[in-house]
Amino acid sequence: MDKFLNLWGDLKKEIIEKHCFTDLVYDRINKNLGISFSREEIEGFILSILKEMDIKYFEKIGKNFYISNHKNNIRLTINSNTFRVITAHKWRG
Repeated sequence: MDKFLNLWGDLKKEIIEKHCFTDLVYDRINKNLGISFSREEIEGFILSILKEMDIKYFEKIGKNFYISNHKNNIRLTINSNTFRVITAHKWRG
């Protein structure tokens, strides 16, 4: 079990280091979350979610990672191959 947690911990570090954004995702995130953040604010917001979330809230389904943030009721979707942030949605876990 410890080995499994270490692998996920390493993966979390890799996601934090390599995550990136496309030009279109900023508008998508603002629309889906009902916010009006600048690119820099979105990038900082996503980074803070990635850093603060425990690995138990990271899951891989198919080609994507899903990171659930209960504090903000947000679920991030990140491509597992490119580490591109695909979207963020309001989440009702």
